Amino acid sequence: MALTAVPDPRDPRGRRYPLASILAVAVCAVLAGACTFAAVSDWVRDLDRPAWGRLGFTDRIPAATTVWRLLIRVDAEVLSQVLARWLRARTAPVVVAGRRWRLVIAVDGKVVRGARLTGGRQAHLLSAYDTSTGIVLAQVQIAAKSNEIPAFTPLLQRVAAQLGSLRGVLVVADALHAQTGHADLLATAGAHLMVTVKANQPTTLAQLKAQPWAQIPVGAQTRETSHGRKETRTVKAVTVATPGGIGFPHAQQAVRITRTRTISGKTTRETAYLTVSLPAEQAQPADLGTWARSEWHIENRLHYVRDVTLREDAHQARTGNGPAVFATLRNTAVGYHRSNGEPNIARATRRASRRPTDLIDAVTRSNPTTQ
Repeated sequence: MALTAVPDPRDPRGRRYPLASILAVAVCAVLAGACTFAAVSDWVRDLDRPAWGRLGFTDRIPAATTVWRLLIRVDAEVLSQVLARWLRARTAPVVVAGRRWRLVIAVDGKVVRGARLTGGRQAHLLSAYDTSTGIVLAQVQIAAKSNEIPAFTPLLQRVAAQLGSLRGVLVVADALHAQTGHADLLATAGAHLMVTVKANQPTTLAQLKAQPWAQIPVGAQTRETSHGRKETRTVKAVTVATPGGIGFPHAQQAVRITRTRTISGKTTRETAYLTVSLPAEQAQPADLGTWARSEWHIENRLHYVRDVTLREDAHQARTGNGPAVFATLRNTAVGYHRSNGEPNIARATRRASRRPTDLIDAVTRSNPTTQ
């Protein structure tokens, strides 16, 4: 079982239940829609004795307080790495389509609003999300009195350990991560950065706005109609890796994306400016438009699901590593169901809750395969 790689925080004396068994219960329960520590305990208590045996228990199962006390002590970052490896091992390889295809990882932070840590502060987590599979490759907790910027480096180090290398990977992030240090870090690793630029980088933003956009032809344009909303996205790009270009390190292209939306007869327009460290021959405007939208995936396909379907913000975890551990379990549930081709995570968890035997098979199997 992959979960045996997670170190046990307990004293060896007096251990009644294997850590891997309790972690397997937690993973299975959250895959089935459990949203609290109490719900995790209820899930295993409702199983029959043969199912308990397959999970590694003998004639009894741990009490709810035992499950809670252990889970809040587990190293959340190690658990995240172990579960990401497990998900990647059981996920079919992505079919590469087109010579410019590349792995795109979205980086974004999320405040767990219902949780409180020491001193009453909220838990703030930074995640790296594989947009091709829906798997969170790494997650780190933001240190007290800090923000996402210093956490970017350790997060990407964990992603590199997960993948073996960052070479060729494209990282997409919001304007907070338009940092020269981030660009240098990725360039050194052979990776690339595509980032929105806003007022936190005023010089770079002014240089981007000053490009001769009126003379630059439209590179790509898409139109969508959904739920009464019409949206047109227009992408322009220009090479800037020349004297007189922009000052952001390693930038190869300046990108302008104009979004025009019409809702209930009211039209709005929004313009975003971005830089990317890929040259035009490796990143055409159509690619840039697709990759820019990938940055939304972590919000819409992960964070929103954790909040709405798995009720993260309503969960008032307040002790130890509890908030980060449960966020990791929720990430795993989303990644598991996405890798099974499930577009609707709420429906997938309901189906999983009716099939506990399948969940136990998937989590406890020594050599996981795609199902």
